Amino acid sequence: MGIYGALATAVTGLRAQSFALENISGNIANSQTTGYKRIETDFLDLIPDAPVSRQTPGAVIGSSRATNTVGGDIKTASSDTYMALNGNGFFVVEQKIGQNDGNAVFGGTSYYTRRGDFDLDREGYLVNGAGYYLKGLPINQSTGNISGSVPSVIQISNSFLPAQLTTRVDYQLNLPQLPKTAAYDPNTVNSELMNSADFVATAADVTATATGTTALVGANDADSAGGPPAGPFTDGDTFTINIDGVAVTFEAESAGGVASGNIAFDINGDIDTALASLQTGLQANGGTAAADATVALSGGNVRFTLGTNLTSSFTLTDGTGTPLAAVGVAAGDYTYTDSSIGVQVPTVTGAQSDLFVSESIAGGAITVYASNGAPVNVQLRWAKVDSAARGGTDTWRLYYLTNSEAGSADIAWRDVGTNYSFAANGALTPNVVSTTVNNLTVNGVTIGNVNLQHNTGGVTQFADANGTSQVTALSQNGYAAGEFVSVTINDDGRVVASYSNGQQVELAQVVTAQFSAANSLKRLDGGIFAATSESGEAILDSGGGIVSASLESSNTDISEEFTKLIVTQQAYAAGTRIVSTSDQMLQEALNMLR
Repeated sequence: MGIYGALATAVTGLRAQSFALENISGNIANSQTTGYKRIETDFLDLIPDAPVSRQTPGAVIGSSRATNTVGGDIKTASSDTYMALNGNGFFVVEQKIGQNDGNAVFGGTSYYTRRGDFDLDREGYLVNGAGYYLKGLPINQSTGNISGSVPSVIQISNSFLPAQLTTRVDYQLNLPQLPKTAAYDPNTVNSELMNSADFVATAADVTATATGTTALVGANDADSAGGPPAGPFTDGDTFTINIDGVAVTFEAESAGGVASGNIAFDINGDIDTALASLQTGLQANGGTAAADATVALSGGNVRFTLGTNLTSSFTLTDGTGTPLAAVGVAAGDYTYTDSSIGVQVPTVTGAQSDLFVSESIAGGAITVYASNGAPVNVQLRWAKVDSAARGGTDTWRLYYLTNSEAGSADIAWRDVGTNYSFAANGALTPNVVSTTVNNLTVNGVTIGNVNLQHNTGGVTQFADANGTSQVTALSQNGYAAGEFVSVTINDDGRVVASYSNGQQVELAQVVTAQFSAANSLKRLDGGIFAATSESGEAILDSGGGIVSASLESSNTDISEEFTKLIVTQQAYAAGTRIVSTSDQMLQEALNMLR
């Protein structure tokens, strides 16, 4: 190429360094631009075609190299609608092209940016500092799931949030195995239970009692006949009484002892002596259920009872001889029945309200909402109506206060209508996952049917020293109408509107775009990129990568750019020396003609 070739090559070097200087200048100028991606400069050598032995270094050309996949520092921002991206994605945005009847008109073309400084404009759109509008997918308000697959510009309405009727209450708690109600007395059997007879008419209780039919007074009582009479029992007669699985066999004894395992009762005296001997033996050997048992005369007839034990039953059977028949007592089962067991109390009147409260425990209270948003306070109480301790099953009933101002004859409390029965391990049997409170009405405000959701294992009966219920979950899905207050974007990319009634409603899902070759995107003004054939089509994702209340800084490193600036300046200066030298050599060649 000679001198002219060297001169031309030097000029390309100067152009390439000028191009690099331009990139460096742009990087430094945008070192504080949100989401800016610096441009690196690559140099390509151009080799002229020549034989291998005559090849010379050729010219050079500068080209740009994007750093779209290199993230900048993420810093906290004060705005709840600002976002940064942790990864290689881009926000999907659209450009506003005009107005029609006061409404924004958009171009329909998607662009991509890392600039996340979005704020609400007067029309409720989220627009960033470069004037581009955020796009996302709408969210179905009833299911909370994303609706659709084609992103559109997100617009947030500042209208009132309509009231929502309560249709579901999530309720979980533990009920104490022994409820310590106001009426509970540790010395009184079954005092922890609700007594149905206090609220509805019930039949009389039947105690476990065996009463004979043979009048013994006068014929066999020494006090009446004078001197020991011939008793109704014969030496060696036996009979058995079985109380809750504890069997006691008695044997009449006048002399000579009794068979092994039998309990002797004395028949040497009168009937009173024999019965007293039976009672002493029964109390001593019949177990805890027989601690207060009695065997005595009642109206001249022999009578077997369990005394103050109001839960157990017993069985009488004859053995040797017929001692039971001798006193007119029939062999067989003698069962205790409580008339309140299984008797439902569907409602409690105002006159019965104080008594009901004393026989039940509080179960929490919750505010629910009518269709017009009217708030209603629902108070809940639990009453234990049966227990395993008295031979039944641990069973509870749930009540709610339907009228806090009920008169004497008005209904104050209403039963939900479900039996909550528990096994020995404290679990419901059968399990009650949910139940429906039909036509829930409180103080004249009708809510309607409400699903009481317990979920599996949500209601338990474990021992509790305090004897009170422990509520672990109590919430509902209704709310009053609310005024729009603010909007935020969370780390899941959900656009969430907040209202004056305390509700937060997810309105849209921010989507991000990924590219197979993100560094091949075309740069536009305002930190915007457009897809190209080299970058490939956008791959949309709603999986996250969003950092809320944050912004991504420029990925420009000032110290690195200054270093490149020094190198570029020196390279440019060296290139000018080539031009100067080539000029001198040409001058010398021209001087040969003189």
